[in-house]
Amino acid sequence: MKLGRVIGRVTLSVACPALKGARWLIVDPCGRESVQTLANGQELSTLSKGPSPVVYDDLGGGVGDIIGYVEGAEAAAPFENPTPIDAIDAAIIDQVFYNPFES
Repeated sequence: MKLGRVIGRVTLSVACPALKGARWLIVDPCGRESVQTLANGQELSTLSKGPSPVVYDDLGGGVGDIIGYVEGAEAAAPFENPTPIDAIDAAIIDQVFYNPFES
């Protein structure tokens, strides 16, 4: 599972029948530095430089929320029939505790 901050939503005018009524979130993935910022109780002020995945939302995530999401075959696992999903949110994160191992 990866962590990310919801930075937007996507609305589809036409979709695969299996995805009718689905909600879609644009997510800014959190790297190690972002997780440390969250653990210190601070707000994330910058966006990552990488791509922002579009994530299927079944939990009610909103802009500004930190979510846990999975990608790949695991994202399609909750559906009974084969569904073209690349990423799905698995959790809405309340708090982050981060204590990295120091060598």
